[in-house]
Amino acid sequence: MGLDAARSWLETHWARPLHLALTFTLALLLLQVVKLYLRRQGLLRALRLFPGPPTHWLYGNHREFYLEKELQQFDMLAEKYPCAFPRWVGAFQVLLNIYDPEYAKILLNRRDPKIQLGYKFILPWIGRGLLSLEGKKWYQHRHLLTPAFHFSILKPYIHVMNDSVCRMLFTLLSQDTWVKLSTQDSSVEICEPIRLMTLDSIMKCAFDVQTSSQTESFSTDYLSTVTKLSELIFHRLHSYLHHNDLIYRWSSQGKEFQALCQIAHQHPAKIIQERREALKNDSEQDKIQKKYLDFLDVLLCAKSENGEVLSDEELEAELKTFVFGGHDTTASSLSWLFYCMAMNPEHQHQCREEIRGILKHGDTITWDHLDQMPYSTMCIKEALRLYPPGITIARELSKPITFPDGRSLPTGMIVVLNIWALHHNPAVWEKPQVFDPQRFSQENSMKRHSYAFLPFSAGPRNCIGQQFAMLELKVGLALTLLRFELLPDPEKPPIPMSHLVLRSKNGIHLYLRPFH
Repeated sequence: MGLDAARSWLETHWARPLHLALTFTLALLLLQVVKLYLRRQGLLRALRLFPGPPTHWLYGNHREFYLEKELQQFDMLAEKYPCAFPRWVGAFQVLLNIYDPEYAKILLNRRDPKIQLGYKFILPWIGRGLLSLEGKKWYQHRHLLTPAFHFSILKPYIHVMNDSVCRMLFTLLSQDTWVKLSTQDSSVEICEPIRLMTLDSIMKCAFDVQTSSQTESFSTDYLSTVTKLSELIFHRLHSYLHHNDLIYRWSSQGKEFQALCQIAHQHPAKIIQERREALKNDSEQDKIQKKYLDFLDVLLCAKSENGEVLSDEELEAELKTFVFGGHDTTASSLSWLFYCMAMNPEHQHQCREEIRGILKHGDTITWDHLDQMPYSTMCIKEALRLYPPGITIARELSKPITFPDGRSLPTGMIVVLNIWALHHNPAVWEKPQVFDPQRFSQENSMKRHSYAFLPFSAGPRNCIGQQFAMLELKVGLALTLLRFELLPDPEKPPIPMSHLVLRSKNGIHLYLRPFH
């Protein structure tokens, strides 16, 4: 009798709540399924005028766009589908890839961009700088940072870049493999020393770190940290489950990411604190006026129209944005430029002859030399066309958009400007796979659409540091071609692949033949 009473009590007091809880859970699940179904139907309606490759209802186009062949797929699809095509990431998210100059012009000139997914993942690392800010705050920071890239500030950086490139070349010359290099028995992987060189240069220009950082442990440790952070962000972008902040935070990769962010935070935070303390002394302020102004100097002195200055947190974010955006993209550009020179010896020879006409072996390149390198500049731009450092720019629409052919998209859609596909679009460029510097002659440039060539983006949110990057590319090319002939390694052709910046899966291997 006691057992029956207990069972009766349980049925009375627990069966009904459990039944209600189960019903509620199933109702929530059904509601979520209905929401996802309606979302997918809404996306299909929005994209009905944009044909694209066949897609699986569950995993979308994931199988067609595996990393090693992704860029080749873009080339083929850009030819098959004019202007744009949708790329499904799973069943409920789609990215409209565009690669037409008129489409790009409309997207990049909108003044209401919303932060894209990739930048959200970078926030814990670099903070809210120009890459990730929106609205009025972005305009305020852009206004404060613009003087840091004025010609009068950039001009002294030529000597810093010259020193960094010479250190890199000296390191190559003093390697144990030099005998092999001179006899062409072994090629050299150039990406790593170039990344160390651009980091060395940008650290000096950002906060006047006067060290031979291409050989010191600080540089290699910092570069290792930055490289690992980039890898983690890239893998998170391609892992749909890790898009959820809570899941990622408790994952092993998420914990490693947080630890590395703390390491990356320590150095710039310390420098900002020390510089603020130093600026309290009038004598130190006088010193700053006498030496070249580094990036931090300009930001510390910057004031908005109402007298506001950047906080330490904002300063750190902009410094880390400058270092992150400056060294990796420039290193990628310079590495692929050297590869283009190696693959096109006639153009390499013409660049070298042009450089020899203004510089002798051992000379230091100056600001005045840079305007005397028209053919080299055309080769740099053609390399940037073939191998743009930034593959894509994404925008989430906060307002509907209508493209020139009348096709429209609603609010909330993600539009991806595919710079790789734009630069390889046969409707825009004749024989796009051919390296032809004459595309950038003055006459041909005037005929071309102003949004056909976008290695530094365009519109109000274009790359603020593009002049800085072009300076470093010119200095790096000139000093290297004076000392070496670049030759390809046919046994190790690079495999371009999309990353946070364009990289080669297996590095870039070249033979270096010295000029005595």
